[in-house]
Amino acid sequence: MTLSFREKLVCFLISKCESLITEITMKIKKYLPLLLIFALFACPKVYSQDDNKGEEIAKLIRKGDARELARNFNVSVQLTLPENEGRFSRTQAEMIIRDFFSKHPPKSFSINHQGASSDGSRYYIGVYKTTSVTFRSYFLLKQVSEKALIHQLRFEDDD
Repeated sequence: MTLSFREKLVCFLISKCESLITEITMKIKKYLPLLLIFALFACPKVYSQDDNKGEEIAKLIRKGDARELARNFNVSVQLTLPENEGRFSRTQAEMIIRDFFSKHPPKSFSINHQGASSDGSRYYIGVYKTTSVTFRSYFLLKQVSEKALIHQLRFEDDD
């Protein structure tokens, strides 16, 4: 029995597809270990940079450095403080935080918990102590143009 032209063409295409699939599979097997190694080294760096940024923010809070802290603010920041609450521009937020630090100078600040949200943002929960008052604190970092910036900052009375 002889094959028609159509049947011969189908057989030819199937054999070419099989060889192409085999070639692609071989390349994947060849480069997959390199891709996995890259992923293992790249991922921890992303998280460690975020963790370093969180610790950098914590140090600025410990020092009560409103000016340097404001350099890490997003264009607008949601603030929650005992005397003030709302969304403010970076400049306004710096003045409000400076006033907060002058009224409540830091004695200590520690991060008790941190984590990540599904959207990639990182949050930090801690305790801000002055000589007379203790505040629960919270700040939220989100990536903006590959830079982690503060989007929310809270200091609430620890009742």
